[in-house]
Amino acid sequence: MSFKTTLFGASAMALVMTGAAFAENLVIATVNNGDMIRMQGLTDDFTEKTGHTVEWVTLEENVLRQRVTTDIAAKGGSFDIMTIGMYETPIWGANGWLVPLDDLSEEYDVADILPAMANGLSHEGTLYAAPFYGESSMVMYRTDLMEKAGMEMPEAPTWQFIREAAAAMDDPENDINGICLRGKAGWGEGGAFITVTGNSFGARWFDEEWNAQFDQPEWKEALEFYVGLMNDYGPEGYATNGFNENLSLFQQGKCGMWIDATVAASFVTNTNDSTVADSVGFALAPNSEGVDKKSNWLWAWALAVPAGTQKEAAAKQFIEWATSKDYIELVASKEGWANVPPGARTSLYENPEYQAVPFAKMTLDSINAADPTNPTVKPVPYVGIQFAAIPEFAGIATEVSQEFSAVYAGQQSIDEALEKAQALTNDAMEAAGYR
Repeated sequence: MSFKTTLFGASAMALVMTGAAFAENLVIATVNNGDMIRMQGLTDDFTEKTGHTVEWVTLEENVLRQRVTTDIAAKGGSFDIMTIGMYETPIWGANGWLVPLDDLSEEYDVADILPAMANGLSHEGTLYAAPFYGESSMVMYRTDLMEKAGMEMPEAPTWQFIREAAAAMDDPENDINGICLRGKAGWGEGGAFITVTGNSFGARWFDEEWNAQFDQPEWKEALEFYVGLMNDYGPEGYATNGFNENLSLFQQGKCGMWIDATVAASFVTNTNDSTVADSVGFALAPNSEGVDKKSNWLWAWALAVPAGTQKEAAAKQFIEWATSKDYIELVASKEGWANVPPGARTSLYENPEYQAVPFAKMTLDSINAADPTNPTVKPVPYVGIQFAAIPEFAGIATEVSQEFSAVYAGQQSIDEALEKAQALTNDAMEAAGYR
């Protein structure tokens, strides 16, 4: 029986009737962010349309990456669908670890996926994961505090302006930090943030011969700036803060600025969750003065089917449902256009209702400003902005991020961390045969 029948429209009922006898229970590993949690609350719609049920395994970002990587490499078969990103997808697709998504239905409209997302989730032109949402990073700031400080946020600020604004908005007596940024260890947590910050100061992970570059002055300048900014105007314990921790701080009114994923915009402007929802502005991620690279990344949380699953057809049905135009409409009908998953489909940004959302244009501009094929000032042998798209990167970057987090926690100096980062990176690259 073919499961390529559309899930939507008039044929949906036919699918339920013909597919009910083959109903599956799908196990999905996902990240514990707001958009994915929202999806869990809407999966009855999928079950009604298909007869398939869903079992969610919801994990913190670092734990999710570890679990799905271990499972797929060992062919463990624990999951029928995995939430992965732009780093894993091309590598795992090339390894034959993922089922190609080259037979999705005509109604799904693969061509509508934003090119930046489709390209990042493909290998040799074949799509291996479908984006649930796409993101870059940008500045989110308190417009009321900026006005009180007598300052105006540029559309494209520099890091130097960000420091001045953080100083002006910092108000310890009222429990307001001038700025909140990631410091949490993990290659996709604090590691991602300090990498794009390094890019914006002219740093890079490797030269063209795969030699580590942590002994170069650009890395020291970036770390000194970041540590100084956070020690002066950031929250206590920032070494353990990642996306979710900073989101909570911002929503509680404890941050003058927060630079992070564009997807956060819907959460900081949601009046049900955010105490400052009516006083949030947006700007492009900053660059350092004289450096023509912004500190923005490019990412998609996407859904993929691990090779070897016994439920491939049902898994693809779920992916079509969860990443479709119809799903966007479903969220909009229940929670408003500001809360739909952003950054994945061209048609969303052509929709006048979504164009009226205050952060829609800045999100798209931030995504379009990110170039993973040209991520740094000096040439590099890798593709990727907040990561280098090689299999060894995740392990190396996790260790490097741990050294940097130790600096943020006051446990070692910047020079000590950079020396260790240089040594461990070069050792790993030599062992892997790059050098």
